[in-house]
Amino acid sequence: MSRARESGDRGERAAAEFLEGRGCEILAAQWRCRYGELDLVARNREGTICFVEVKLRGAGAIGLPREFVDGRKRERLRRAALTWLTENDLDDARARFDVAEVYQGRDGALRVNYLADAFT
Repeated sequence: MSRARESGDRGERAAAEFLEGRGCEILAAQWRCRYGELDLVARNREGTICFVEVKLRGAGAIGLPREFVDGRKRERLRRAALTWLTENDLDDARARFDVAEVYQGRDGALRVNYLADAFT
């Protein structure tokens, strides 16, 4: 496994733990379809399905992680989310798109900044 993939997996685990600590249920992780990958799919306490794009940035990285979820990426996430909802018979569920910005400090510690309803 590549170092970048290991770091990405670590960031996704940190985001999943963050969500679980707030009462969310993780329904899927690294779910793939022809449109791409959904990093995390969670259900919050209110029953809303949250499609979570996880972006990890190391110390000294330029730009905010959310800036890397551009229009093209958002469109792929929308299509993948619709496919996931259809395959899980949840077409009528409330859903939203969130971004989990995971920052890695120089000491290796991770910090999650969570942006609920980051885009439509």
